[in-house]
Amino acid sequence: MMCGGLGQAVNADEEIQKICDKVKSDAEGKTGKTFDVFIAKSYKSQVVAGTNYFIKVHVGGDDHVHMRVFQSLPYAGSTIELVDIQVSKTHGDAIEHF
Repeated sequence: MMCGGLGQAVNADEEIQKICDKVKSDAEGKTGKTFDVFIAKSYKSQVVAGTNYFIKVHVGGDDHVHMRVFQSLPYAGSTIELVDIQVSKTHGDAIEHF
């Protein structure tokens, strides 16, 4: 993957689920909702001055959200921050840059 380009969607793994778990309360705060289910399904990544993760998360029923999460580089502390979230998504919605 070239720097700055958005990679292909791949199935979420344990590492991506851990990232989602860390930002779940922020996602609930930004949306004003409580998520009983919060399971990462797939994601795309973008290498910048760290990594942007665009993650599709199942939040119950047919509902999904798309999250943009930034992870800084190790020298900057490898912090994880929820940058933005899109609601009212479905399993079939493609993950796009936002």
